[in-house]
Amino acid sequence: MHEPKKDIISKLQKDILLWQGFTPPAAGKAKGVGLGPLESAFPNKVFPTGAIHEMLCPDREHTAATAGLISGILSSLMKQGGACLWIGTMRRLFPPATALFNIEPDRMIFIDLQRERDVLWAMEEALKCEGLAAVVAEVREISFMQSRRLQLAVEESKVTGFLLRTDLKKLTTTTCVARWKISPLPSKLDEGLPGIGFPRWQADLQRVRNGTPGSWQLEWAGGQFMPVEENIAAKGIGYEPARVHTGEFMPEETRMAG
Repeated sequence: MHEPKKDIISKLQKDILLWQGFTPPAAGKAKGVGLGPLESAFPNKVFPTGAIHEMLCPDREHTAATAGLISGILSSLMKQGGACLWIGTMRRLFPPATALFNIEPDRMIFIDLQRERDVLWAMEEALKCEGLAAVVAEVREISFMQSRRLQLAVEESKVTGFLLRTDLKKLTTTTCVARWKISPLPSKLDEGLPGIGFPRWQADLQRVRNGTPGSWQLEWAGGQFMPVEENIAAKGIGYEPARVHTGEFMPEETRMAG
């Protein structure tokens, strides 16, 4: 009876994920955005598209790091066509920097608004447009009901949304599929080579619906995400424990700030 019970539980878990919009990839077809081992934290081990992701940005450094990592994700989401809308009252993304992540700047559409309350309205309307690849909005705060409206919009259009929350004093529960916090890490240079190393991040998944939270260190190299430890091993470079940026210098990814 033990095995049949396991089969029943497994089938129920798959059914629940399907009801919640987490569709498993078809056989022989790879899905995801190239985040490597981080994607195993999500249901079906696939980055959830057609959902809202909440990104915590307590200061400019975290906002810049988050913009860099999101740009890497967008480069994958936009391969199938469609533009990305970036909405906010104070633009913190430097458009030409997106070229580092293989994104053509003219495929990024910026909506600069004067009032904070208009940002969420614009995002909700944008998420209803099926022709978009993704929508990013910078907001101070959001209520549960407001996040629910955004979730209902993406359930129809299947557009992926990113919320950059800048006021963590009023951190509330939302319907977002995941809550992230992206921190900048110092880059690592190859021995004997001048210049600036590849962008690196500490990616903390603090909450994942039907998934497993955790922390990962990622690097953008060769036009894709790579785990820091794996990349260092591949290059034969001695590993040194990474440390979070402390203000002593400005890592490459902070240049995403405008």
